[in-house]
Amino acid sequence: MPDINGLDLLKTIHTRFPDLPVILFTAQPDLHSAVEALRRGAIDYLLKPLKPQAVIDRTEAILIEKQKERRKRELQRQIDALQTELDSLERPEGDAAPLHPGQASASDERFIRRGALTLDMHTRRVTMNEGVVSLPPTSFDYLLVLARHAPNIVDVQTLVSEAQGYEADTREAQELSKWHVHHIRQAIEPDSRKPIYIINVRGKGYRLVTN
Repeated sequence: MPDINGLDLLKTIHTRFPDLPVILFTAQPDLHSAVEALRRGAIDYLLKPLKPQAVIDRTEAILIEKQKERRKRELQRQIDALQTELDSLERPEGDAAPLHPGQASASDERFIRRGALTLDMHTRRVTMNEGVVSLPPTSFDYLLVLARHAPNIVDVQTLVSEAQGYEADTREAQELSKWHVHHIRQAIEPDSRKPIYIINVRGKGYRLVTN
């Protein structure tokens, strides 16, 4: 673009339309620019050359996921409201209704906890050692996949597929995973240069270790 670069345009878009998902395309992959794009709110960062159908497929996957997220939040609000009303009807004023053994509370499905790390599925918020961690939407999805599989290894193609709904070849999956893992490490590791939580298993993938 002759008058503005992609990162500046991204900032302008999110100032006016904060919930609009944005995908950046680049012919010159660079870790710093990728991380900066995600930090500024890009939902994805793809490498050129791209086949038109690949762009269409990725866009459709993002829109479907956004629609699912909105619907899940709407349903959860309805469930929470109904559960609150049901609880108030079933117990006397001031009494607390304990859970039966083996009964899961609604919050058990809302949160994924791995050691000091907690992911809130509804607000898409991450806390580490009780402190709130800021992550771009796609990086949150990568961390979510690692948390679901933890402490097992997740290969890079599975990581991209489950986090983004995007079937990438090995090289592209490695690049995409590297950018998002870098961003996650910046957010949750005491020292991102010496990671202790997000471990790279050479030739295999990544694993989350929190215990």
